Amino acid sequence: MNTTIKKEIFDAIGDNHQMTSAETPLRKDAFEKTDEAKMQVIEEHFEIIMKELGLDLTDDSLKGTPHRVAKMFVKEIFSGLNPANKPKISVFDNSYHYDKMLVEANISFNSTCEHHFLPIVGKAHVGYVSSGKVIGLSKLNRIVDYYARRPQVQERMIMQIFNELKTVLDTENVMVVVEATHLCVSSRGIKDESSYTSTLQYGGVFNQKEFRDDFYKLIKKD
Repeated sequence: MNTTIKKEIFDAIGDNHQMTSAETPLRKDAFEKTDEAKMQVIEEHFEIIMKELGLDLTDDSLKGTPHRVAKMFVKEIFSGLNPANKPKISVFDNSYHYDKMLVEANISFNSTCEHHFLPIVGKAHVGYVSSGKVIGLSKLNRIVDYYARRPQVQERMIMQIFNELKTVLDTENVMVVVEATHLCVSSRGIKDESSYTSTLQYGGVFNQKEFRDDFYKLIKKD
C-alpha cells in the first residue's frame, strides 16, 4: 500500500472519529522511562514544532513554552495513561442496605481527542444499584477523571468508566452517560459550534426501561 493511500485511510479514521480498540493503544515499553525523561524529549520536540511554525523562541513569552507543554502533557492532561496514577478505590459493605439507585450527575471532565489532540469537554453521569458494595462519592469523580486524562475517543472512554465501575462494585447494575463537546468538530473541519455528542452504556437492572427512565429524570433535574 503506497504512502498516499495510507494517509487517506488515516485521515478518514480521524475525520470519522473511529477507534480501533476498546483499550487505549499503548506500547509495551510505555512506562520504562521516567516522567522527567519523557518531559525532556517532549520539550525538545515541541521546541522544533514551534520553530517550524516560525515562532521566535528567544521571546520571553515563548521561551518557556516547550517545557510548560511537556510538563502539562505528562503530569496533567495525559496523566491517566500511567497506571501508577490510577486512583486508589476503596469499597465498603452496604451495611445500611440501601437498595435503590445512586446517581452522581454532572461530573465535569476534560479529555483530548486522540485524532487531532484537541480538547473534549463535557459531563459524565454515573449511576449504580448496589449488589452489596458501595463506593465513596468522590471516587466516582476520580474514576471519570482518570480515564478522561488520556488521548481518547468518547465511545472508548465511556466503556472504560463503565467496565471499571462494574469491576470495582462487583455488579452489572451500572449506567453511564457522557455528553461532550469536541473541539475537533467545533474549531476545525465542519466548525459546528452548537452540536455535542452523547454516549451511554448500561447493564444489569438498567436493561429495564423503568430504571433508565428514573436515571434520566435524576440527571436532568434542574
